[in-house]
Amino acid sequence: MTNETTRRGFLRTVGTGAAATAAVSALGAEAGAAATAPVKILGISTSLRKGKTTAAAVQRALDAAKAVAPDRIEVELIDLAGLRIPVDTLVGLTLPPGERDDFPAIAVKLGAPQVAGIIVGTPVYFANMTSLCKAFLERLMVFRKKDFALAKKVGGVLAVGGGRNGGGELTIQSVQAALMAQEMIVVGDGRPTCHFGPVLWSQNDSIEKDEVGLKATDNLGRNVAEVVLRMTPPRS
Repeated sequence: MTNETTRRGFLRTVGTGAAATAAVSALGAEAGAAATAPVKILGISTSLRKGKTTAAAVQRALDAAKAVAPDRIEVELIDLAGLRIPVDTLVGLTLPPGERDDFPAIAVKLGAPQVAGIIVGTPVYFANMTSLCKAFLERLMVFRKKDFALAKKVGGVLAVGGGRNGGGELTIQSVQAALMAQEMIVVGDGRPTCHFGPVLWSQNDSIEKDEVGLKATDNLGRNVAEVVLRMTPPRS
């Protein structure tokens, strides 16, 4: 298969337009370009509500990751709330006229050479992830088809629910399974909590009183960062 054929197939999957083209360019960038930049960890909030508890939890994990090595790690929160991530293209369907697709712009960020880690956060709905989270994970198929472009990146997952025992760990494991299918290196929250990942208890639309969950969130961010740095030793 020629490079041009592969490129056209990727464009059909991820979407069309300048953003999709940029995603291809990012995936094909020379390794030398990444050598001059710090490693980056992206946080993906998949709540349907922008800037709420899930976004706050993911940002806290990112802050903990950044604190491990402020001079070597950059972080960025991507809040998917309000974005359109249709899955029609996965089965070859054409989007209806006027239907917006925001995934190509996200793919550009995910495909950047310096991205070495991804932390996904989702609310818990009926002991599982949100529909927005599922759509996001399904659209990651483009990276799997593009020669497993997310392989060996470090992945972490956290969940936010209205109850401590509402299926948070099941939710985390479901997301982790999708990341493992990308050949990512999936880690949980590190010591001393050291479980699948943080399950934060949202009380009155706030996670600030959940000391157990917040501690585990800090541990997740730190653990993702430490594994990322082990995978990418300092450049001379």
